[in-house]
Amino acid sequence: MSSSLPVPSRDEDHRRLDARYRRPLMAFFRRRTRHEQEAEDLTQETFLRLLRSETFSAADAADPFVFTVATNLLRDRARAPHRRHRETSFSLDDPMGAAPDPQLVEDREPERVLLSRESLILAETALFELPTRTREIFVLFRFEHISQREIAALYGVSVSAVEKHVAKAMAHLTARLGGE
Repeated sequence: MSSSLPVPSRDEDHRRLDARYRRPLMAFFRRRTRHEQEAEDLTQETFLRLLRSETFSAADAADPFVFTVATNLLRDRARAPHRRHRETSFSLDDPMGAAPDPQLVEDREPERVLLSRESLILAETALFELPTRTREIFVLFRFEHISQREIAALYGVSVSAVEKHVAKAMAHLTARLGGE
């Protein structure tokens, strides 16, 4: 006869999610939206989606996909205005639009675009050669600007372990991309 453990309530799950992910998610959304209220709304929507998810059972099980849910939410929000406003508007006084300031326009020669795409593919390939945890920690630290202390708490490891993962990723990327 097996004893059953108490199942946490959704309120308990929400409190645990909030305690563990609020700060990293707020930082993630703030950098992308530049609006405090929108970052708060997106954080709450992320929590709601996690709690409604059939695969979510507790805050501890959410680690692998919290930022995937957050990223997907941002993509959904970015697509929404394009679906609603497919027609573009223009001024009847200036139907061609004002010419952009040449100093503000980036040089987009085909060769430069191709080289940039190739570099991006090489970097992405090099990142995916890393072990999953090392890659995730590196991305959170370097691209999401989440502190090593917060990452350590998120993964349940020491700050020193986070530093080692970041150093390992940097060494790998440098070897793969810097030595060409």
